[in-house]
Amino acid sequence: MIEQDINTLKESIVRYASFVAKMIEDSVVGLTEKDEALLQKVINEDETKANDLEIELDETCIEIIAKYEPKAKNLRTTLMIMKINNDLERIGDEAVNIAESALFLIKRPSVKRLIDIPRMADISIGMLKDSITAFVNSDVGLAREICVRDNMVDDLRDQVIRELITYMTSDPSTIERALHLMRIARSLERVADLSTNFCEDIVFMVEGKVIKHHYDEK
Repeated sequence: MIEQDINTLKESIVRYASFVAKMIEDSVVGLTEKDEALLQKVINEDETKANDLEIELDETCIEIIAKYEPKAKNLRTTLMIMKINNDLERIGDEAVNIAESALFLIKRPSVKRLIDIPRMADISIGMLKDSITAFVNSDVGLAREICVRDNMVDDLRDQVIRELITYMTSDPSTIERALHLMRIARSLERVADLSTNFCEDIVFMVEGKVIKHHYDEK
């Protein structure tokens, strides 16, 4: 039955989301703890597995559409899983970007204490995990609450960039290291943005309301 296959698909997307969330977490832990082996694992083993999971899920979605020719809610759910699947692959890519920059940074003196970047990671990872929970449960209230958290990540990103510009201006020798830290901050912001996109789609799927670009007015 299609409902059973879609439920199985939802379970698969939860596992995939958990995996890429762990990639983000490991990339930041590798940075803060200067763990080169963990960073290499994210880049080599985890990226390969993430790509394999993305292909497998995409093929399963196509099989469901071909087999059942779903309509209405079942079709919307299957198409949304395909979109989330694609975005999770992009989040995996961001984890690799973070790990690559971290490998550069851990071999060099610190520009500044890492305070805001781990905070950004905690919020972004929480948004990602909660957005998948909201999707599985069609929880519009949670989806809207997650959208608000995106502002927190944006504020932290802006603060990181302002501080790093100050360091670069006062000491040009920090420029390359500071740019890698900015890259990490922007990757974490991207994780939050993609999680927000999931939630905007959830609201549309459940309520038929478009909240993109102006969710804070709702």
